[in-house]
Amino acid sequence: MNRNKPKLIRITTVPISLEKLLEGQLTFMQQFYEVTAISAEKEKLQEFGKANNVATYFIELTRKITPLQDLKAVYKLYKFLKKEKPLIVHTHTPKAGIVGMLAAYLAKVPLRLHTVAGLPLMEATGFKRKILNFVEKSTYRFSTNVYPNSKGLYDFITSEGFTAPKKLQIIGAGSSNGIDTSYFDPALFTTEAKQQKRNEIGIPQNNFVFVFVGRLVKDKGINELVTAFSKLSSENTNVSLLLVGPLEADLDPLAPETLIEINNLKNIYSIGYQNDVRPFFALSDALVFPSYREGFPNVVLQAGAMGLPAIVSDINGCNEIVSENNNGCIIPVKNAEAIFTAMKNLVNTKPLYETLKENARPVITSKYERKEIWEHLLREYRRLEAKL
Repeated sequence: MNRNKPKLIRITTVPISLEKLLEGQLTFMQQFYEVTAISAEKEKLQEFGKANNVATYFIELTRKITPLQDLKAVYKLYKFLKKEKPLIVHTHTPKAGIVGMLAAYLAKVPLRLHTVAGLPLMEATGFKRKILNFVEKSTYRFSTNVYPNSKGLYDFITSEGFTAPKKLQIIGAGSSNGIDTSYFDPALFTTEAKQQKRNEIGIPQNNFVFVFVGRLVKDKGINELVTAFSKLSSENTNVSLLLVGPLEADLDPLAPETLIEINNLKNIYSIGYQNDVRPFFALSDALVFPSYREGFPNVVLQAGAMGLPAIVSDINGCNEIVSENNNGCIIPVKNAEAIFTAMKNLVNTKPLYETLKENARPVITSKYERKEIWEHLLREYRRLEAKL
């Protein structure tokens, strides 16, 4: 590697965040920095490093609250940073944030950056909320700069007093990584390919298909979505719901009755995790994304780039990408009746649907092109370097 380039360390809790949330970004930054990716899950991390031509370093991290294990990770990371002497450590995801920022602070790394792309504490209460608040404040205290990836997160962080506004900045129009609109492009999928994919899954060709992409967990609003769809399908048999994503029964399980509906309702198709979600957007008619909390959701960007109108909950990120009656519908959080009404409107009101569909892709291409986000971030790195 070119030892003349300054060192940039990027840290996430698990490698899938490097692969999906920051896809292509570290390879781009490798032109300007000597990049090392740090995460858990050693084999997957090494695969990511080879595929993206970046160095890797493994530390044991979990998404749960594990203080003793986390302190061991801080110490191991501290020793690594003291040896490597990077110019920048940039963390993503809550656990990587506190471990990475504390270790970088102790190692006296000049630029300690943390991106906020969602706050699990928003849904926490009681003692757990107090712990998560403390961890979040500590992460920001150890950092030199904090980057909420949406205006809603920026406002939440300032209203909660987690850090001084002078530490905060949004990169570009929001999002951690933007969207590759040449990759997420409906023109890449022929009518025949879409029909074939529907046949493979068993979805009737004439059905209006709602798609959800993401983890099938309570926090994503799946309980309410399934309740709403069950009601809709009892009124209209020409609708289908396609669920693309893994169940996470240990961290945030769905209600038992939801699982029964998913398994038993003939018009619900749950197909698990998929490496390439584009064919499933392509065969669908609209996205439904009733999440309780988000940072700046890639799924809504991807669906929009694929030309799908979106029904989203009124939360930060979602309500910045989608505007009512322009490229989608905004509904209250945790409200199955509102999801039902919005879905029914899209199915039954063709002029509304056509307008939303027509606007869906242009909204994304005009504001969230991936390479522009990368350039914004690179300029921010350069700006911070110049101030040292």
